[in-house]
Amino acid sequence: MTERTEQQKKMGWEVARDLEATKKTVWERMMPEWQQIRAAMGGIVVFFLLFLVGIWLAGNPFEFTVRLPSAFNLSHGFTGDQWTIVWSVVLIAAFFEFMDASAGMGFGTALTPLLLVMGFDPKQIVPVVMIQQGAAGLVGAFLHSEYQNVEWKFKPMSETVKLALIIVVSGVVFNVLAIVGVYKIFMVDKIWIKLYVAFLLLMMGVISLISSKKDRPYKPGKMVLWASLAGFNKGVGGGGYGPVVTIGGLLAGVPVKSMLAVTAISEGAVSTVAVVTWFAMLTSGVKIDYILLPSFMLATMFSAVAAPYMTRVFPEKAWKIVVPAYCLCLTAYAFYKIIPDIINRLAG
Repeated sequence: MTERTEQQKKMGWEVARDLEATKKTVWERMMPEWQQIRAAMGGIVVFFLLFLVGIWLAGNPFEFTVRLPSAFNLSHGFTGDQWTIVWSVVLIAAFFEFMDASAGMGFGTALTPLLLVMGFDPKQIVPVVMIQQGAAGLVGAFLHSEYQNVEWKFKPMSETVKLALIIVVSGVVFNVLAIVGVYKIFMVDKIWIKLYVAFLLLMMGVISLISSKKDRPYKPGKMVLWASLAGFNKGVGGGGYGPVVTIGGLLAGVPVKSMLAVTAISEGAVSTVAVVTWFAMLTSGVKIDYILLPSFMLATMFSAVAAPYMTRVFPEKAWKIVVPAYCLCLTAYAFYKIIPDIINRLAG
């Protein structure tokens, strides 16, 4: 074994390249092996159990679980312990979860504004999104490994594990600093924060799309910058985490399939910390409505399992185009939502 191969074996992304070298066509990679079937079944079981937990929590079993008087609840007559599976939410969430799990971005960034327009309260959305993203990210990281998109090695520690640790630690630190700095010290208006995030995503998407046809040298030091920037975005605007981490990884020279897996485990870990924070806030009298949790878990049950498999099936060069292109689509959506507010603000 050559020195170059020995070095590759420490990275964690050689497994995806080996798969494409041995199974050269989409059809060959699509044919499931027992390993992939077993992993998919395991993922479905996990999300089904979480679906049952969601049904239980949606029934308001605790003092801190309530049916909030949101526009959606009032218009549909949901009061007390009444709840339902919102099929429109299931369809929308399934689409954005599939794109999020396969392209590394878009679930919270795109879905949250849509749910607000539908009449849901932020306390019905944000905690449930964090639970969904935590579960989907951690299960997705496992599935990416089983589908041979990435390899997690701890002895010796692979570069993929190191990247995940860098992203999680930097993200949490700058998330906290952003919240304190922007909202406590400088009191920056949210509309300008959202505009900053949109311009950042536009810049990164364009650069990544232009450079998608060539392999970039791996420079892990850049990932500290992108991870910190992503955590900052998450703290100040609630969005722009997945796109910055994923595109930042590509600009730092990480192969796209493995970067999608790193984004999954990183966002899953950060979201899990957020879930713990929300539960800690319950002791201070915060009330949460879990009416959307069953719908989210039903949507995730198959999308979060199928998406990493699609990452395995299609070649690396295809994802180099799909990921930045989808980032630009999200950027266009962000500008579409922001521009009217900016015009109204400038008009006085």
